[in-house]
Amino acid sequence: MYRVLAGVTVALLTTGCGMNSSTLSSGFAESPTMAARSSRQASLGGDLETRTPTRVDSRQRTASLAPASVAAPVGNPSERAPKGALADRDYSRAGLNPETARDAINNYRKANGLKPLKLDAELTAAARAHAQDLAKWDRISHYGSDGSNPWDRVKRAGYNAKLAAENVGTGQASFDEVMKGWQTSPGHNKNLLQADAQHMGIALVQDPKTEFKTFWTLVVGSRL
Repeated sequence: MYRVLAGVTVALLTTGCGMNSSTLSSGFAESPTMAARSSRQASLGGDLETRTPTRVDSRQRTASLAPASVAAPVGNPSERAPKGALADRDYSRAGLNPETARDAINNYRKANGLKPLKLDAELTAAARAHAQDLAKWDRISHYGSDGSNPWDRVKRAGYNAKLAAENVGTGQASFDEVMKGWQTSPGHNKNLLQADAQHMGIALVQDPKTEFKTFWTLVVGSRL
């Protein structure tokens, strides 16, 4: 049985900002675990799951993988950071070492009795494409501007999956920060600890011209 699991992380420097949860008729069910956080803390969203990952619903929230000629997608305002919200954060040390990130995730999995993940070039390509997509439109979403969902992007990258899971984060100044956010959010933590996962890909796109500044994507999966 095919599964797609996904989590969303949004970091805003407001005194309280939460994303609205909803149920989408395309087979995705977003759990109502959104929570408002204090300044410099993340507002974390729950997981998405589908058994029929090929349908696209008109109400799906969007980001961007579309050609440059396509207009900016219109979606939930909570997918965007308020202007200047992260302007006072220091991103000079933001960066990603995939091997270091893999080791941190695997140490966490080991502590929970799970097998380690291997870095996979195809899942890395899927993660990078979505991080670039989010940065282009300065948004936080699991849906690409072309309507793609995590399953679509994994398949498009050439990964023949029986399990695919995605965590996203925006605005975090380091991998440690986004990792801690994922660990403390039930939906994201569930994805980190997918017992059947074998591989992972992770990417970071930084753009100081955007409001969110950093765009993180983690994809884990296992092949058929």
